[in-house]
Amino acid sequence: MNLQRPVWRLIDQSMTNTTKSPLESFATDDTLCEAVGAKLSPWTVRTWVHDASVVLGIQDHRLPHIDEAQRFLQTAGYTPIVRNSGGLAVVLDSGVLNISLVMAEEESRVSIDEAYEAMVALIRLLFPEAASQIEAYEIVGSYCPGSYDLSIDGKKFAGISQRRMREGIAVQIYICVEGSGAERAALIRDFYEVGIQRETTKFTYPVVTPHVMASISELIVPMTVTEVVARLQHVMMQLADEVRYMPFTMEENERFKHYLIRIFERNDKMLHNMNKQ
Repeated sequence: MNLQRPVWRLIDQSMTNTTKSPLESFATDDTLCEAVGAKLSPWTVRTWVHDASVVLGIQDHRLPHIDEAQRFLQTAGYTPIVRNSGGLAVVLDSGVLNISLVMAEEESRVSIDEAYEAMVALIRLLFPEAASQIEAYEIVGSYCPGSYDLSIDGKKFAGISQRRMREGIAVQIYICVEGSGAERAALIRDFYEVGIQRETTKFTYPVVTPHVMASISELIVPMTVTEVVARLQHVMMQLADEVRYMPFTMEENERFKHYLIRIFERNDKMLHNMNKQ
Protein backbone atom coordinates (compact mmCIF):
# COMPACT_ATOMS: atom_id res chain seq x y z
CA MET A 1 0.00 0.00 0.00
CA ASN A 2 1.20 3.47 -0.85
CA LEU A 3 1.33 5.63 2.29
CA GLN A 4 1.78 8.79 0.26
CA ARG A 5 -1.53 10.65 0.52
CA PRO A 6 -2.88 14.11 -0.30
CA VAL A 7 -4.10 14.37 3.31
CA TRP A 8 -3.31 12.50 6.52
CA ARG A 9 -5.27 13.15 9.68
CA LEU A 10 -3.21 13.06 12.87
CA ILE A 11 -4.60 12.51 16.37
CA ASP A 12 -2.05 12.53 19.19
CA GLN A 13 -3.32 11.04 22.46
CA SER A 14 0.09 9.99 23.75
CA MET A 15 -0.18 12.33 26.72
CA THR A 16 -3.91 12.99 27.13
CA ASN A 17 -5.14 9.41 27.53
CA THR A 18 -2.54 7.90 29.86
CA THR A 19 -4.85 7.62 32.88
CA LYS A 20 -7.85 6.45 30.84
CA SER A 21 -8.76 2.83 30.15
CA PRO A 22 -7.30 1.29 26.98
CA LEU A 23 -10.91 0.36 26.21
CA GLU A 24 -11.38 4.02 25.25
CA SER A 25 -8.67 3.62 22.63
CA PHE A 26 -10.37 0.57 21.15
CA ALA A 27 -13.63 2.53 20.94
CA THR A 28 -11.73 5.41 19.34
CA ASP A 29 -10.26 3.15 16.68
CA ASP A 30 -13.65 1.58 15.96
CA THR A 31 -15.05 5.08 15.48
CA LEU A 32 -12.22 6.06 13.16
CA CYS A 33 -12.45 2.78 11.26
CA GLU A 34 -16.11 3.47 10.53
CA ALA A 35 -15.50 7.12 9.56
CA VAL A 36 -12.50 6.43 7.33
CA GLY A 37 -14.18 3.41 5.72
CA ALA A 38 -17.23 5.55 4.91
CA LYS A 39 -14.95 8.26 3.41
CA LEU A 40 -16.11 10.72 6.09
CA SER A 41 -12.54 11.18 7.33
CA PRO A 42 -9.12 11.19 5.68
CA TRP A 43 -6.81 8.27 6.38
CA THR A 44 -5.72 8.72 9.99
CA VAL A 45 -2.74 7.99 12.20
CA ARG A 46 -3.30 8.07 15.96
CA THR A 47 -0.82 7.79 18.82
CA TRP A 48 -1.87 6.60 22.25
CA VAL A 49 -0.32 5.63 25.58
CA HIS A 50 -1.96 4.12 28.65
CA ASP A 51 -0.63 3.54 32.16
CA ALA A 52 0.02 0.07 33.56
CA SER A 53 -2.49 -2.27 31.94
CA VAL A 54 -2.43 -5.77 30.51
CA VAL A 55 -4.67 -6.24 27.50
CA LEU A 56 -5.89 -9.84 27.39
CA GLY A 57 -7.05 -11.77 24.34
CA ILE A 58 -10.09 -14.02 24.04
CA GLN A 59 -8.06 -17.16 24.74
CA ASP A 60 -6.49 -15.63 27.86
CA HIS A 61 -9.84 -15.42 29.59
CA ARG A 62 -10.12 -19.23 29.21
CA LEU A 63 -7.04 -19.92 31.34
CA PRO A 64 -7.93 -22.55 33.99
CA HIS A 65 -6.88 -20.22 36.83
CA ILE A 66 -7.70 -16.88 35.25
CA ASP A 67 -9.08 -15.44 38.50
CA GLU A 68 -5.74 -15.99 40.25
CA ALA A 69 -3.88 -14.69 37.19
CA GLN A 70 -5.99 -11.52 37.26
CA ARG A 71 -5.25 -10.98 40.93
CA PHE A 72 -1.54 -11.50 40.20
CA LEU A 73 -1.62 -8.69 37.63
CA GLN A 74 -3.53 -6.39 39.98
CA THR A 75 -1.09 -7.06 42.82
CA ALA A 76 1.76 -6.21 40.41
CA GLY A 77 0.05 -2.87 39.73
CA TYR A 78 -1.54 -3.65 36.36
CA THR A 79 -5.20 -3.42 35.35
CA PRO A 80 -6.40 -6.36 33.20
CA ILE A 81 -8.86 -5.70 30.37
CA VAL A 82 -10.08 -7.83 27.46
CA ARG A 83 -9.59 -6.54 23.91
CA ASN A 84 -12.24 -6.67 21.19
CA SER A 85 -9.94 -8.25 18.61
CA GLY A 86 -7.67 -11.27 18.35
CA GLY A 87 -4.28 -11.87 19.91
CA LEU A 88 -3.01 -12.65 23.38
CA ALA A 89 -1.83 -10.72 26.44
CA VAL A 90 0.27 -7.59 25.92
CA VAL A 91 1.64 -5.00 28.33
CA LEU A 92 0.83 -1.31 28.13
CA ASP A 93 2.62 1.29 30.23
CA SER A 94 4.09 4.79 29.96
CA GLY A 95 7.06 3.49 27.98
CA VAL A 96 4.96 1.74 25.33
CA LEU A 97 3.77 3.80 22.36
CA ASN A 98 0.77 2.56 20.41
CA ILE A 99 0.15 3.72 16.85
CA SER A 100 -3.06 3.13 14.93
CA LEU A 101 -3.00 3.41 11.16
CA VAL A 102 -6.58 3.74 9.95
CA MET A 103 -7.08 3.28 6.21
CA ALA A 104 -9.88 2.55 3.75
CA GLU A 105 -10.33 0.02 1.02
CA GLU A 106 -10.69 2.04 -2.15
CA GLU A 107 -10.42 0.79 -5.73
CA SER A 108 -9.65 -2.81 -4.75
CA ARG A 109 -9.64 -5.02 -1.69
CA VAL A 110 -6.64 -4.64 0.59
CA SER A 111 -5.32 -7.99 1.81
CA ILE A 112 -4.50 -8.61 5.45
CA ASP A 113 -0.79 -8.87 4.63
CA GLU A 114 -0.84 -5.65 2.59
CA ALA A 115 -2.27 -3.76 5.56
CA TYR A 116 0.36 -5.24 7.87
CA GLU A 117 3.12 -4.35 5.41
CA ALA A 118 1.92 -0.73 5.42
CA MET A 119 2.60 -0.57 9.15
CA VAL A 120 6.00 -2.25 8.74
CA ALA A 121 6.92 0.36 6.13
CA LEU A 122 5.85 3.16 8.48
CA ILE A 123 7.98 1.79 11.32
CA ARG A 124 11.03 1.58 9.06
CA LEU A 125 10.50 5.24 8.16
CA LEU A 126 10.15 6.01 11.85
CA PHE A 127 13.52 4.47 12.73
CA PRO A 128 15.68 5.10 9.64
CA GLU A 129 18.92 4.41 11.53
CA ALA A 130 17.80 0.78 11.95
CA ALA A 131 15.44 0.37 8.97
CA SER A 132 17.53 -2.32 7.28
CA GLN A 133 17.72 -4.31 10.54
CA ILE A 134 13.99 -4.34 11.29
CA GLU A 135 12.49 -7.72 10.38
CA ALA A 136 8.94 -9.03 10.45
CA TYR A 137 8.51 -12.66 11.49
CA GLU A 138 7.27 -14.56 14.53
CA ILE A 139 9.56 -14.35 17.53
CA VAL A 140 9.12 -17.61 19.44
CA GLY A 141 9.19 -16.98 23.17
CA SER A 142 7.69 -13.49 22.95
CA TYR A 143 4.30 -12.60 24.35
CA CYS A 144 1.45 -12.34 21.82
CA PRO A 145 3.59 -13.90 19.07
CA GLY A 146 2.60 -13.40 15.45
CA SER A 147 3.98 -13.46 11.93
CA TYR A 148 4.35 -9.67 12.00
CA ASP A 149 6.39 -9.37 15.18
CA LEU A 150 8.98 -6.64 14.59
CA SER A 151 12.49 -7.35 15.79
CA ILE A 152 16.12 -6.34 15.54
CA ASP A 153 18.76 -9.06 15.89
CA GLY A 154 16.07 -11.53 16.94
CA LYS A 155 14.71 -9.37 19.78
CA LYS A 156 11.09 -8.30 19.49
CA PHE A 157 10.25 -4.68 20.19
CA ALA A 158 6.77 -4.42 18.65
CA GLY A 159 3.68 -6.42 17.73
CA ILE A 160 0.96 -5.63 15.22
CA SER A 161 -2.75 -6.41 15.18
CA GLN A 162 -5.51 -5.55 12.74
CA ARG A 163 -9.21 -4.78 12.95
CA ARG A 164 -11.63 -4.33 10.06
CA MET A 165 -15.07 -2.77 9.97
CA ARG A 166 -17.02 -2.44 6.75
CA GLU A 167 -14.45 -0.83 4.41
CA GLY A 168 -12.22 0.56 7.17
CA ILE A 169 -8.96 -1.01 8.33
CA ALA A 170 -7.27 -0.21 11.65
CA VAL A 171 -3.75 -1.56 11.97
CA GLN A 172 -2.50 -1.19 15.53
CA ILE A 173 1.07 -1.56 16.78
CA TYR A 174 2.54 -1.42 20.26
CA ILE A 175 6.18 -0.32 20.36
CA CYS A 176 8.26 -0.86 23.48
CA VAL A 177 10.18 2.42 23.39
CA GLU A 178 11.47 2.91 26.92
CA GLY A 179 12.43 0.56 29.74
CA SER A 180 13.10 -3.15 29.68
CA GLY A 181 11.41 -5.44 27.17
CA ALA A 182 12.53 -8.45 29.20
CA GLU A 183 10.85 -7.15 32.38
CA ARG A 184 7.55 -6.74 30.55
CA ALA A 185 7.93 -10.25 29.14
CA ALA A 186 8.66 -11.65 32.61
CA LEU A 187 5.35 -10.20 33.84
CA ILE A 188 3.43 -12.04 31.10
CA ARG A 189 5.46 -15.23 31.67
CA ASP A 190 4.46 -15.18 35.34
CA PHE A 191 0.85 -14.37 34.42
CA TYR A 192 0.65 -17.55 32.33
CA GLU A 193 2.36 -19.63 34.99
CA VAL A 194 -0.21 -18.50 37.56
CA GLY A 195 -3.07 -18.93 35.07
CA ILE A 196 -2.11 -22.43 33.88
CA GLN A 197 -0.43 -24.05 36.90
CA ARG A 198 0.80 -26.94 34.76
CA GLU A 199 -2.69 -28.00 33.76
CA THR A 200 -3.38 -29.36 30.29
CA THR A 201 -5.19 -26.80 28.10
CA LYS A 202 -6.85 -27.15 24.70
CA PHE A 203 -5.19 -23.94 23.53
CA THR A 204 -1.40 -23.74 23.38
CA TYR A 205 -0.32 -20.64 25.26
CA PRO A 206 3.07 -19.08 24.54
CA VAL A 207 6.00 -20.13 26.72
CA VAL A 208 7.48 -16.69 27.25
CA THR A 209 11.26 -16.39 27.43
CA PRO A 210 11.98 -12.78 28.45
CA HIS A 211 15.40 -12.45 26.80
CA VAL A 212 13.85 -12.46 23.30
CA MET A 213 12.15 -9.10 23.94
CA ALA A 214 13.70 -5.65 24.18
CA SER A 215 12.84 -1.98 23.80
CA ILE A 216 13.86 0.50 21.12
CA SER A 217 16.01 2.23 23.73
CA GLU A 218 17.87 -1.03 24.32
CA LEU A 219 18.19 -1.94 20.63
CA ILE A 220 18.94 1.36 18.90
CA VAL A 221 19.63 4.40 21.10
CA PRO A 222 17.92 5.65 24.26
CA MET A 223 14.82 7.62 23.32
CA THR A 224 11.51 8.60 24.86
CA VAL A 225 7.93 8.09 23.76
CA THR A 226 7.68 11.86 23.24
CA GLU A 227 10.66 11.79 20.88
CA VAL A 228 9.15 8.96 18.84
CA VAL A 229 5.84 10.84 18.55
CA ALA A 230 7.78 13.85 17.23
CA ARG A 231 9.52 11.57 14.71
CA LEU A 232 6.16 10.22 13.59
CA GLN A 233 4.75 13.70 13.05
CA HIS A 234 7.78 14.53 10.88
CA VAL A 235 7.31 11.32 8.86
CA MET A 236 3.63 12.08 8.28
CA MET A 237 4.54 15.52 6.95
CA GLN A 238 6.75 13.78 4.39
CA LEU A 239 3.95 11.38 3.42
CA ALA A 240 1.22 13.98 2.91
CA ASP A 241 0.66 17.22 1.06
CA GLU A 242 -1.31 18.26 4.13
CA VAL A 243 -1.44 16.96 7.72
CA ARG A 244 -4.65 17.83 9.54
CA TYR A 245 -4.71 17.84 13.33
CA MET A 246 -8.42 17.09 13.65
CA PRO A 247 -10.29 16.21 16.85
CA PHE A 248 -13.50 14.20 16.63
CA THR A 249 -16.44 15.80 14.87
CA MET A 250 -19.83 15.92 16.60
CA GLU A 251 -20.94 12.88 14.59
CA GLU A 252 -17.78 10.96 15.51
CA ASN A 253 -18.28 11.79 19.19
CA GLU A 254 -21.75 10.26 19.04
CA ARG A 255 -20.43 7.10 17.40
CA PHE A 256 -17.59 6.98 19.94
CA LYS A 257 -20.13 6.94 22.80
CA HIS A 258 -21.92 4.04 21.10
CA TYR A 259 -18.74 2.00 20.68
CA LEU A 260 -17.49 2.86 24.16
CA ILE A 261 -20.65 1.59 25.85
CA ARG A 262 -20.54 -1.57 23.77
CA ILE A 263 -16.87 -2.25 24.50
CA PHE A 264 -17.19 -1.59 28.26
CA GLU A 265 -20.25 -3.87 28.48
CA ARG A 266 -18.41 -6.61 26.62
CA ASN A 267 -15.32 -6.22 28.81
CA ASP A 268 -17.39 -6.34 32.01
CA LYS A 269 -19.15 -9.48 30.77
CA MET A 270 -15.85 -11.17 29.90
CA LEU A 271 -14.26 -10.29 33.25
CA HIS A 272 -17.39 -11.43 35.10
CA ASN A 273 -17.28 -14.78 33.31
CA MET A 274 -13.59 -15.08 34.15
CA ASN A 275 -14.26 -14.53 37.82
CA LYS A 276 -16.97 -17.23 37.81
CA GLN A 277 -14.56 -19.91 36.58
